[in-house]
Amino acid sequence: MSKVMKETISTLAYLLGVLCVTWLVITFVGQRTKVDGSSMEPMLSNGDNLIVDKITYRFSEPKRFDIIVFPFKYQENTYYIKRIIGLPGEIVQIDEQGSIYINGELLEESYGREIIQPEHIGIASNPILLGEDEYFVMGDNRNNSTDSRTEVVGNISREDIIGRAWVRIWPLSKIGVLRHQ
Repeated sequence: MSKVMKETISTLAYLLGVLCVTWLVITFVGQRTKVDGSSMEPMLSNGDNLIVDKITYRFSEPKRFDIIVFPFKYQENTYYIKRIIGLPGEIVQIDEQGSIYINGELLEESYGREIIQPEHIGIASNPILLGEDEYFVMGDNRNNSTDSRTEVVGNISREDIIGRAWVRIWPLSKIGVLRHQ
């Protein structure tokens, strides 16, 4: 076999290896996603690029206040980024003053948020009992977010959660690990 042929085979084997590793990382470890819209402001802004951690939830359950990524069930290749508010088995309700209650107790949140206006309480004005694998999610921009308060999104099934927003990689001025709580 000639030297050129050996180098060609070696290069092709190297490229195939890189493609396989890339596929494994994107499929099982993490993927890039881009924020489209303002529903997670001030935490995440339109145009932010994130790396989604797809491995953590293989070993542990999602926690309250985690920022997760899941597919929008009515539009292919569209993913939502929201914060987990309610966990499986809990009862979530939002009162007329915009306060969120979990199992009848006021939810204490440690990140800045706006007061939910009455017209944005949605279906959560009535108690919502989450199933054993369901999560109630909301955007941080409470008055400008399509989330579990609407029938279009509703409760999120555990199997639909792709992963947890982990690192912002763009814009460079905001690069860093995301704070979930």
